[in-house]
Amino acid sequence: MRLQISARPLFTCPASTTQLCSSWRSVSRLHYQQKHVRLRAATHVRRSIYSSHRIRTTKLVTARPYSTAQEQPWTKAYVALGSNQGERLALIEAACWTLFNHESIKLLRTSLLYETAPMYVADQDPFLNAACEIETCLPPMQLLDELQAIEQAMGRVKTIDKGPRNIDLDILLYGDEKVATERLIVPHKLMHEREFVLRPLADLIPEKVITALDASRPIKDYLADLSPSDPPLSPIVPFGPGQFLRPLDRSRKTILMSILNVTPDSFSDGGRFVTSLTEKNEGKFCMTKKSTKHELSIPNKGDIVTARQIVLQNDQHRRLFRALATAVADGGDILDIGGQSSRPGAASITAEQEIDRIRPAMAIRAMFFPSIPTSVDTYRAQVAKATPELGYQFPVTTENKQPHIEPGAHIVNDISAGLLDGNMLSTVAKQRQTIVLMHMRGTPETMNKLTDYPEGVVKGVAEELKQRVAEAEAAGIPRWRIVLDPGIGFAKTAEQNWELLRSLNILREWDGLRGLPWLVGTSRKRFMGDALAKDDEVVLGRAEQMGSESGLTGALEAEWAGVANEAREKIGAGEREGMHDPKIRRVDLRDIGTAATVAAAVQGGADVVRVHETRIARDVIAVADAIWRRP
Repeated sequence: MRLQISARPLFTCPASTTQLCSSWRSVSRLHYQQKHVRLRAATHVRRSIYSSHRIRTTKLVTARPYSTAQEQPWTKAYVALGSNQGERLALIEAACWTLFNHESIKLLRTSLLYETAPMYVADQDPFLNAACEIETCLPPMQLLDELQAIEQAMGRVKTIDKGPRNIDLDILLYGDEKVATERLIVPHKLMHEREFVLRPLADLIPEKVITALDASRPIKDYLADLSPSDPPLSPIVPFGPGQFLRPLDRSRKTILMSILNVTPDSFSDGGRFVTSLTEKNEGKFCMTKKSTKHELSIPNKGDIVTARQIVLQNDQHRRLFRALATAVADGGDILDIGGQSSRPGAASITAEQEIDRIRPAMAIRAMFFPSIPTSVDTYRAQVAKATPELGYQFPVTTENKQPHIEPGAHIVNDISAGLLDGNMLSTVAKQRQTIVLMHMRGTPETMNKLTDYPEGVVKGVAEELKQRVAEAEAAGIPRWRIVLDPGIGFAKTAEQNWELLRSLNILREWDGLRGLPWLVGTSRKRFMGDALAKDDEVVLGRAEQMGSESGLTGALEAEWAGVANEAREKIGAGEREGMHDPKIRRVDLRDIGTAATVAAAVQGGADVVRVHETRIARDVIAVADAIWRRP
């Protein structure tokens, strides 16, 4: 019987080892006279958002003569994954997705992903390598048959031994069993000498003792025995076509995420990018088939030259293009587009309205800047689900034999880590996007009341993020598709925000989180405005006191007054009387303060920083990387 658990289809798993896998038994009895029948229960053609080619994934059930005495309980096993031909990432993820949806195999979690130099046969391209933890009711030989069937369905052609291959699935461990046949040896006979096997396996089970090899040695000891690779193996996390974060690479470049809010009510820059004054209150920035006279249409396929001309003929779209172009020219590595404000008190909108808001920005980015990765700032699964189609479909040309779809977003940036929409994690898994799991409690309306961390904010954030990572993996998201965000400014007091910023290095090394990249977003947030305003009060008070005590008269008194007023204007002090809270620095005057927090984030090990003012942050990152990012 198929159950729906955590949005993934599973077969009932026995509660004890004496119970049997009923799903396999029923298939076997139907085909007991057949020696080898492969049933293609379902074939799915999916398009990786990093790929212009179709990757065919097949859900397989293999039926063979199998008597009741031979029936198997569910057993935990570990499978190595590798590819060095074609679109390596798309192929590995297609294999994982097939395992995830297999009726006799449950993919539980994956390791991190590594790019490795070839061994044995050096004259071939680098590999991508990973490992996955599965449970299966298939005996070892049937499991081998299934893995080889997946390889064949994906076009695997064997050439020379240890040579290039588009996909490779090897059984490393099968419970604590030892298997030695002509076709299969478990534990894998060469795993102890291969870092590209041991490193991913150690991500999953570092303390596991392989009794079939040596009952006294855990996997991490075998890894420690190997000579260090040069350069050291470092996990990679995809964030755009052919672009990877390398969180354990000490010389890595800090990635700059530029914010573009197409909302009328964002705390920082709301209302800058709405289609017209008529629509400003609703915040629409639409490209829909059902256009009104106020909604502006953008083509999403066809001749790109014509499409670009259409965009640039419209003032609002040209302004949006200029904002995107400025972010790119100023050094933005990722464009983060959001259509729903997370500010407490912000008006709630529907998912359809949010999609309409982000559609033009995503289409324009895809048309003009297809090499720049994009993230969508949303906590709604429906919005995330729409993003692959919100980009641009490039037609067939002499260079491109197939139409190429540039997606609207490569990354989903979810402030709730999937808590505000139960379908978010499974949606991202199906679309094979990278997800940012940010720490937050409650909703934007309630989060400021949920700041109690009995064991400290650092431990609280780390342990709660571990739970979200586990949920993401259970939904089918590979570990190499996960980025973490401590959620500075969300369900935190001002002091807790500062403590998290000081403790990034601790979070990076937290048990269960090491090797995952971190995004830090402090830009223009209130806790920073509070700190700046406190200093403003001291400085302005001192200036006023000095003016009254200086004894200046006449022209010198006027000169001093002018200088003092200029100082007040630079920090917006003259405008605070009309503000809701006069004891806070104006939002658009917090960029230098943001720069200081960006430098602190780089020092703490952040892989990505998210900012409103790209140019200033780029200078800060260049200098901070030169100081702290060294081999």
